[in-house]
Amino acid sequence: MKAFLILEDGTVFTGTSIGAVKEVISEIVFNTSMTGYLEVLTDPSYAGQAVVMTYPLLGNYGICYEDMESARPWPDGYIVRELSRMPSNFRSEDTIQHFLEKHDIPGIAGIDTRALTKILREKGTMNGMITTNEVYDLEEILPRIREYAPAGVVRKTTCPEKYTLPGNGPKVALLDLGAKRNIARSLNERGCQVTVYPAYTSAEEILADGPDGIMLSNGPGDPKECVEIIAEIRKLYDTDVPIFAICLGHQLMALATGGNTYKMKYGHRGGNHPVKDLATGRVYISSQNHGYVVDTDSLDEKVAVPAFRNVNDGTNEGLSYTGKNIFTVQFHPEACPGPRDSAYLFDRFLKMMEVTE
Repeated sequence: MKAFLILEDGTVFTGTSIGAVKEVISEIVFNTSMTGYLEVLTDPSYAGQAVVMTYPLLGNYGICYEDMESARPWPDGYIVRELSRMPSNFRSEDTIQHFLEKHDIPGIAGIDTRALTKILREKGTMNGMITTNEVYDLEEILPRIREYAPAGVVRKTTCPEKYTLPGNGPKVALLDLGAKRNIARSLNERGCQVTVYPAYTSAEEILADGPDGIMLSNGPGDPKECVEIIAEIRKLYDTDVPIFAICLGHQLMALATGGNTYKMKYGHRGGNHPVKDLATGRVYISSQNHGYVVDTDSLDEKVAVPAFRNVNDGTNEGLSYTGKNIFTVQFHPEACPGPRDSAYLFDRFLKMMEVTE
């Protein structure tokens, strides 16, 4: 069956329908990872977006349910050059095609994803529609596409209730803003008892449980939309409890302490982004998934100073908070799959908790 990807600038790509047969309007973003398509599909940070995979062949090793980063896939749509219909992998339990159908996610295959990615790089991230309607009317569709904006995505992706992963080490409170499973797993593997809280949990409830440290997770959407959460994070900042934040959590901590964020032209999404530790000069290869970034010009150095910088474009990749046991990063040290260069940051967090015990 024919399918069409219609961008808000009027560009139309024609391909083949994959996954669910339905029409969807979403923000179109691209990911440069060569592997890990299941982890991309199940990363809650993609809620409200349709993902273009720049690597040309997807699905060749099938679906391995053990590798999922959350209980379900989150993108609104999936866009690929070529879809492997017959996976070859002893761990494979399913195909991408069936996985997308089962979770009601539409997609399109057979389009020139390089050309599409060039458009998104040159013009910036834009909205688009995936449809199988061959008699579409651009004059009617384009205004609807341009009006779309992701909203309420943190509430959509956070856990419904508090739960705990047992451990014999420090007690960590993980605020789930749309967390990947490997954040809690990385802490749990280091012996931490991890209690996961829904995104809209009050600071008072978290602190009443007596955590030795607090983790703010990754998540989807515009950080400035999270007004209620930012107010609670400010209360957490005002305590002496060590805090480590990743991705959206990093942005929300900056907003909670007087900083600003802005939307990037096309964001960072992939497993090969170099980041420089400004304290040591060492460069790490990181996994990333974000469309917003902290504005370093808005920072008060009495509150926070840059700790990491993106080597490609110079944007902020992390902050160290002055006089506080708080550090935050924009990239994913729990990368799964992806480079493990920066996993040491979890060990740094554990040392911070030891000092304050």
